[in-house]
Amino acid sequence: MIVESQENGTHVSMDFGRPPKAEANQELVRKRLKDAESAAGTRESLTVEWRGQPLHVEVIDMPVADLYYNPGTHRIRAQRDHDPELDAELHSDPWSDRSQDYLHHLLMALPADPSKDDPDFIELMDSLRDFRQNDPGLITRDGVLVNGNTRRAALKELAVTHIRVGVLPESCTWDDVNAVELSLQLRKDHRREYSYINRLLAIDEQAELGRSAKDIARDFRIREETCKQDQWILTCLRDLIERSKSEGTGLRLLDFEQHQEKLRELHRKYVKDARVSKTNADVMKENRLAAMVLGFSKTDVRLIEADFTRRYLDQRLPDELKAGASAAGSVAIPGLGRSMKSVDASVTVARALTDTVLRAKAVSPTARGVSAERVEVATRTFATAREVFEAALVPAGSDARIRKRKQAAPGRITDACQDIEQCVTDLVMARASRSLDEEAFDEAVLKLRDSLGKLAVESARSIEVPGDGVEWLLGAVKQEE
Repeated sequence: MIVESQENGTHVSMDFGRPPKAEANQELVRKRLKDAESAAGTRESLTVEWRGQPLHVEVIDMPVADLYYNPGTHRIRAQRDHDPELDAELHSDPWSDRSQDYLHHLLMALPADPSKDDPDFIELMDSLRDFRQNDPGLITRDGVLVNGNTRRAALKELAVTHIRVGVLPESCTWDDVNAVELSLQLRKDHRREYSYINRLLAIDEQAELGRSAKDIARDFRIREETCKQDQWILTCLRDLIERSKSEGTGLRLLDFEQHQEKLRELHRKYVKDARVSKTNADVMKENRLAAMVLGFSKTDVRLIEADFTRRYLDQRLPDELKAGASAAGSVAIPGLGRSMKSVDASVTVARALTDTVLRAKAVSPTARGVSAERVEVATRTFATAREVFEAALVPAGSDARIRKRKQAAPGRITDACQDIEQCVTDLVMARASRSLDEEAFDEAVLKLRDSLGKLAVESARSIEVPGDGVEWLLGAVKQEE
């Protein structure tokens, strides 16, 4: 039985108790450590971070079949929701054969879709088959794997009988297991990194322990801003999951495994837009989240701005999608039997549309207890929403390309001005050191004159009513002629 311990109201970690073979494993570990100590030759050791200090631990061989997967490993934390029944058993009895078999399956599976094999796991198996085990795993004295869970799964599939492992001290607690696993998995040279969602969960777990973003960022070898961004994203995903729940169905964290770059771009865009208008930022956020759930690419999602609904989506929404969104954007007036638009109606309407998409996405044909009729309705709603977004993204993309072309010429002049300003600084420095190549500089200025002449000709042809800047350019070139 899992016990979640707390100290002074602060979340600490889960205590999974001891596995059935704990005593036998402890005795075997003692014997093999003694054998290693008395053996001639160089003894293999492994260095781990132990309670803030480096610790050298002995490496021994242990039977693959006698070890246990760590039920609290961060590697497959998000994927446990794949089978709710097995996840419940894993929570109540983490050492049962069914629970350990479920962990074995998840360690081999693709993080984004645990029903499929992970190519990285197949590659690990091939490596172990060809080159054997390069790095030792790490266990507690009870035989629980702290590091090397995936390697043990691969060796088990290959029918290899023994695995090399370092052994932690007898005083090891579940808090130590959690800390050591994180320190080892976050080393840059590790073969198989955490999946995106499991990394978010690992960061969140550290935050729940009361650690500052600065300390977490240091341990995870990321910037503090990135740590805060990851926490924002996980909060956002948990909100989406709550909103997707309806009549026993709902999305899972692993359903967002492949959206890492889109979510990070969303956060950057949201922070920037919110400085100007939080309402517009919230509308943009809801529309982009809906597009992600509908499966659009990063380049498509990037086209969605705050005005996406008003300019492109509204007129294309069918009544079945528009009705719920419109109702959500209204507030009933008590006693009058009438309603009026809420203060942030645009946000409410956008949120309602996203909720519709989320709930449709959550109704899977393989979900238990879901009628065929409900699946059909959800599939139709999802397909309709995708078609509408796809149709709206066409003009949005066209307008974006036009805006880009409109901004290209002014942008290049701005870049050229920055280069010229830097050139002024370089001239001052060259004068001080008497290092200026005057002939080369003269040739470059002549080239600038020719380029300005060409720019003036095209400006005269393209701009019907010149402003002060273009007037100056035309006058300067005319005077030169």
